[in-house]
Amino acid sequence: MRIDLHTHSSASDGTQAPAELVAAARAADLDVVALTDHDTTAGWDEAAVAARTVGISLVRGTEVSARARGVSVHLLSYLQDPDHPALADELARARDSRVHRARHIVERLARDVPITWQDVLDQARDAVAVGRPHIADALVARGVVPDRDAAFAHLLASGGPYHVDHYAPGAPAAVAAIRASGGVPVFAHPAADARGRIVPDRVFDELAEAGLAGVEVFHRDHGPEQRERLLALADRLGLLVTGSSDYHGSGKLNRLGENLTDPQVLDEIVRQGTTEVVTA
Repeated sequence: MRIDLHTHSSASDGTQAPAELVAAARAADLDVVALTDHDTTAGWDEAAVAARTVGISLVRGTEVSARARGVSVHLLSYLQDPDHPALADELARARDSRVHRARHIVERLARDVPITWQDVLDQARDAVAVGRPHIADALVARGVVPDRDAAFAHLLASGGPYHVDHYAPGAPAAVAAIRASGGVPVFAHPAADARGRIVPDRVFDELAEAGLAGVEVFHRDHGPEQRERLLALADRLGLLVTGSSDYHGSGKLNRLGENLTDPQVLDEIVRQGTTEVVTA
């Protein structure tokens, strides 16, 4: 069974509509795919209809923005109640903050490069969670940079001249909110050091105490040494180990199914979660 538990649609910063993403997952010979858009569940219904139509199982989830010891981190929440206020209120606050942040970044960029807020909205289209990837796409469309990676390497780099912070809950509080909503929290790409600062080992202990269920170990941004480190942490703390693509359509090089999760791990996520997996 081929299981990919981390993908994004145009409801956040992916380039395909939820239905298109699900169809692409089926074409990639996946048996199970998780839709985990940033700070939103807006794509769930469309993805569920598509999953039943094309014959693939769908795990509904969200990638939750958080902070740990001053470092931006992401937590994958699987199978939560989307209406439970413990998490839904935090996601709404984060989305609002993302929009304000994006506007401020564009204002700063516009002093030096040709870009407007309308350019960003044109790229975001129906996205509920507008963010830096849409600014990157606007910069590409304007010919300022060749691709998203180039935009994030300089103009949109964290700590760069145009950087603006946004609201995110503390990571232990985010884990607790995911659990309160009936979700299963997994630490997304925690050792992706090429993206910026990563958290020390003690943060994993803090999150495990708060209710963390697992760690995304097998991810293209984790080298062999980081994977070994994460496997040791997961073993010591009794955490589940997942593997995923972090697919964004044409927005990133990541390909569906390039890293996979063991079926027994998915079984445990389903056992702990509140909502059911969508099946054909």
